[in-house]
Amino acid sequence: MKQRMTISIMVVIASIFFAAGSFAAWGAGIRSLSPEKGLLLIPVADINDGKAHFFKVRADDGIIVTFFTLKSSDGTIRSAIDACDVCYRSGKGYSQAGDYMVCQNCGMKFRSDRINEVSGGCNPAPLPRKIEGDRLVIDMKDINGMSWYCKYKK
Repeated sequence: MKQRMTISIMVVIASIFFAAGSFAAWGAGIRSLSPEKGLLLIPVADINDGKAHFFKVRADDGIIVTFFTLKSSDGTIRSAIDACDVCYRSGKGYSQAGDYMVCQNCGMKFRSDRINEVSGGCNPAPLPRKIEGDRLVIDMKDINGMSWYCKYKK
């Protein structure tokens, strides 16, 4: 009986450490940004590798907004809120699988070259952006207007 209890306690402790490690690893992949004069400025050199890069910033209403940038297969740097019109309440967002972004709630896949081109449904919510010199520029007005997508993020 005592041995069974010891094993059970060890399993619980190991599970807690695994969960904490997984959460820390997930959180480490999201970079925090601070606006400069109402703009988010991201060096293109940091995001032009074809991988999704996740960022977070506090909107004026206090909601932490997460979004991603991605150099798509056609060479365009794109950005979207890490949520969609359908699944935003799940708070799960997207992950990358090759040339696709995948909804972590429903599993739907979206080609990288369609990000910012298609909106609505489960498509990642397009986030307006522009390239100025060597930086991707996102206006905080757009972040503030779309913060409701991230209300349910954990």
